[in-house]
Amino acid sequence: MSKIKVLLAEDEASLGMIVKESLESRDFTVFHAENGEEALEMYQTKKPDILVLDVMMPKKDGFTLAKEIRLENKGIPIIFLTAKSQTSDVLEGFNHGGNDYLKKPFSMEELIVRIKALLNRIELKTDVENITIGEYIFNLTKQTLEFSSETEQLTHREAQLLFYLYEKKNAVLDRTFILNKLWGNDDFFNARSMDVFISKLRKKLKKDSNIQILNVRGFGYKLIC
Repeated sequence: MSKIKVLLAEDEASLGMIVKESLESRDFTVFHAENGEEALEMYQTKKPDILVLDVMMPKKDGFTLAKEIRLENKGIPIIFLTAKSQTSDVLEGFNHGGNDYLKKPFSMEELIVRIKALLNRIELKTDVENITIGEYIFNLTKQTLEFSSETEQLTHREAQLLFYLYEKKNAVLDRTFILNKLWGNDDFFNARSMDVFISKLRKKLKKDSNIQILNVRGFGYKLIC
């Protein structure tokens, strides 16, 4: 199996080196950039599998970098590293295309779990290549949503979440279950993150008025189609 290629953008040299060496000792390939412009160049030349971006960086901050990368690649997973913990800062990260975040200081074990969770596709098993959701065609493998002749690319986590909603269609998808499954735990910030992803899916499914994702207060979400 080929090594997972990680682009790490961290301007604090000592922390960047520690993370790089720790990941490499666990059989990852790591490209370390110390500013946003260098990270963008490495992204274009090294073709990483996942991005780990510090939010506060010189020359180009992590949010700006992610926004630029998302214009050409909507599928690559992005983890933000941030010293901030306010809800507005976390939600801003997701609105700029982030899939996950880690608050500093963090453990290497936690970072590795998050990386593997975002890249893991083996748990989402289906023998059907294309899944019909109302008037949409959902391709889990390609992470796409097709409506009429238009195809929209989903992020990995959007595809995961939509698949679990589809598996439980017309029934309640338990909130705690899906938070633990896709986010690793059900803390407050992860719960807010999931709310953001649910909102994104609602927007992407809005062309079919017969599809709804209902919030079942205190329990979870229900996909009606």
